[in-house]
Amino acid sequence: MISLVFPGQGSQYIGMGKDFSNNFPIANEVYNEVDEVLGFSLSELIFNGQIEELTLTKNAQPAIMATSIAILKTLEKEGFNITKSKFVAGHSLGEYTALCASGAISLADTAHILKMRGIFMQEAVSVGVGAMAAIIGLNLDKVKTLVAEIKGNEICEIANDNEPNQVVLSGHKIAIEKACVKAKSLGAKRAVLLPVSAPFHCSLMASAQKNMTNLISELNIEKPIVPLISNVTSIPTQKIEEIRKNLINQITGRVRWRESILFMKKSGIQKVYEVGPGRVLCNLIRRIVDNVEQENISKVEDLLKLGN
Repeated sequence: MISLVFPGQGSQYIGMGKDFSNNFPIANEVYNEVDEVLGFSLSELIFNGQIEELTLTKNAQPAIMATSIAILKTLEKEGFNITKSKFVAGHSLGEYTALCASGAISLADTAHILKMRGIFMQEAVSVGVGAMAAIIGLNLDKVKTLVAEIKGNEICEIANDNEPNQVVLSGHKIAIEKACVKAKSLGAKRAVLLPVSAPFHCSLMASAQKNMTNLISELNIEKPIVPLISNVTSIPTQKIEEIRKNLINQITGRVRWRESILFMKKSGIQKVYEVGPGRVLCNLIRRIVDNVEQENISKVEDLLKLGN
């Protein structure tokens, strides 16, 4: 049994998906539709732009989604059927890609809502006020202890439980910097501030959550043809109102990626395909579970990896 997973922010790079766009009309159609919805040539930015502009969250979110969907549509054109996948899942914004892939949200709606998600997240906190940091070498329980010791007037919360020895914190910059120092005294191998434009997946995103609640409440969501493993619950669902609620909660809530992958293995998944740019999720999965193969599909030559 297989599952498909879709990457989040940090996986973007200039030129991603260009070989698919150049060689497969179906992929080019995806980029053209997203360009039309957004009202500017996001594809030109993706293929030939500057990485600083692509990395802006309002651009990175729809860009990564568009690239993943362009690759998936190519796979489907070549004979792959998504119903061969027992589950779909995505890391943070990748959850929206997973819903688009499984037919729950249209491509046009996904592009629009991700652009707005990026804008609302960026506007939620002034630049320089928030920060995120990866704590390497401490498990979740130890990081919970760390957070409890740091908590004061500033926010310091667990944003991503990525793998057994990598937990990401998010909150006020001053609190995150304190946590990085404290983490090393608790035995962390490294504590690294992340190059992000805002502190995602923490309560500082409350205004973004409020704004997104209105959009998500009105979003047309169909029953996904493949169950989605939600970031905030780490269990599968095909219930529309559960999906809607989970998307709202995800904005300030923890991405429970480690638990999601453990659930996949427990459910009999033997291979996971990461569809989209980069190998971030493959690398995380390898450190979470044994005896589950991982393959990344981000280049045209990778198409051969996915047998029909």
